[in-house]
Amino acid sequence: MPARLPSWAWVTGLTVGAIAAVTVLAVQADQGPHPAATSAKPRTSASAGAHPTPTASVPARVPDGSGTGRRIVYSLGEKRVWLVDASEATRRTFAVWPGTVSPDPGTYTVSSRNEATTGSDGVRIEHIMYFAAKSGVSVAFSNAVDGASPPPAGSGAKTGGVRMRKADGTALWAFGTVGTTVTVVK
Repeated sequence: MPARLPSWAWVTGLTVGAIAAVTVLAVQADQGPHPAATSAKPRTSASAGAHPTPTASVPARVPDGSGTGRRIVYSLGEKRVWLVDASEATRRTFAVWPGTVSPDPGTYTVSSRNEATTGSDGVRIEHIMYFAAKSGVSVAFSNAVDGASPPPAGSGAKTGGVRMRKADGTALWAFGTVGTTVTVVK
């Protein structure tokens, strides 16, 4: 009959394994892209590519006509999202990359959430929060799992994904539960 290992040996082995796994993940994360937190507005030019470029113009406040109370505000014209708490304070604002199908201005609610899937463009995405539909296309916030920005539009496919940087997607996921108000403004 083989000798039985004492419980302290099992605990030590599992602890060492967990520390090794966390170390590997930390090294991988450190080697990945590091999005810069910014509240700057992206430039809109043909040469700007898929990445928003900060300008000196900073949207200091939530757009007029975006409602009151705790909500997510999405500006179609500014390609920007604000997370607004119940006291009307902006908790975070960030640039987004809209899909080819945009919702009409109005008030919606987060209807469902999905932790991860593959987007209609073939990119692995996470933090998917559905809030609208238009022309048979679901509109949802999400971010690419690998932190990449979406490819430039022009493939002709109808996409309703509103993509953002990974850190912004994580913040939005924590803020927007099912039932959270989403106000879309021009």
